[in-house]
Amino acid sequence: MLEARSTIVVPGAERLFDLLCEHFAEHGEVRRRDDRGEVSFGYGTAVMAARPDALHVEVAAANPIHLSYLKIGIAEHLLEFHEGEAPAIAWIGDGLAPGTPLPWFRELTVAGVEDLTPHMRRVRLRGEDLAHFAQGGYHVYLLFPPKDRAPVWPVMGETGLPVWPQGDDALTRRVYTIRSIDVARGELAIDIVTHAGEATPGSDFARSARPGDIVGITGPGGGEAPDARRLVLAGDDTALPAIARILEDLPPDAEASVILEVDGPADAIALPSRARTDIRFHYRWGAEPGTLGRLPEALRSLDWDRLGPDVFVWAACEFADFKAIRRYLRQERGLPRDRHMAASYWRRGRAGG
Repeated sequence: MLEARSTIVVPGAERLFDLLCEHFAEHGEVRRRDDRGEVSFGYGTAVMAARPDALHVEVAAANPIHLSYLKIGIAEHLLEFHEGEAPAIAWIGDGLAPGTPLPWFRELTVAGVEDLTPHMRRVRLRGEDLAHFAQGGYHVYLLFPPKDRAPVWPVMGETGLPVWPQGDDALTRRVYTIRSIDVARGELAIDIVTHAGEATPGSDFARSARPGDIVGITGPGGGEAPDARRLVLAGDDTALPAIARILEDLPPDAEASVILEVDGPADAIALPSRARTDIRFHYRWGAEPGTLGRLPEALRSLDWDRLGPDVFVWAACEFADFKAIRRYLRQERGLPRDRHMAASYWRRGRAGG
């Protein structure tokens, strides 16, 4: 087991301790007693202790990547919750040295592109040593370097956080789902929604990608198939790749009701699964995504008595629909948090894609 520790001198350590415990309770198991808390994740543990003028943290994991994930989680959220000048964070013990390339990063080149629908393009990417991306979740960051410049990639920093290139070398990051991966061939596929508009680097990349183009990738993390035998999966175009992966990974004894909102019949891709599925596409017919409320409406119309109390609901979509879905699941249906996952994949009016 690898271990590291840090004593972070910071005013308001007790408040930060409370906020960190509250946040991590959404992602792991928190056992708290007075000013000491232990958080257990699937890949390691973090122990935090609040002192009058400092927060002491100890992390432990089985490998350097998971140890780094714990350091990042602590440092990133402490800096987010802290008000004022950023405190100094330094780690003692095991881990990657500052300046080391990120072990969860790979440089990839475009191997090919394919139009799946009028609004979805598959980009096949090739790289070395991709076994790391075949487990631990579906989601990854694609890193787009600036045009006409040699890419500068991130490295480890002293705080435990990656150090990202700045200025003219700054990278653009977007989250995507690995649609498929072939470790032996060194190839993976990403399905990207294409759309018009400004500040759409992912869509721009997918539309202009040519064999040999360079892109970075980090991850994976999050988005695995829920551990349930009866599921409801709901999403818009942006959730199609994740829903497709989930359906492919479900066992034969599972049952899934699938609700999808896309523009029209040409966007209704095939979704094979070993599980029993009821797949229903709802069409916008040219309306702007995220404006019709079709997904929350369709969820309300389900036969919840037939679905039963053990159903797991997975939903991902535009922010307004996400809010309506989460409110319905939690407040009206009373689903406990361990029986649903609702996420906003994008938000109208904000830079994305």
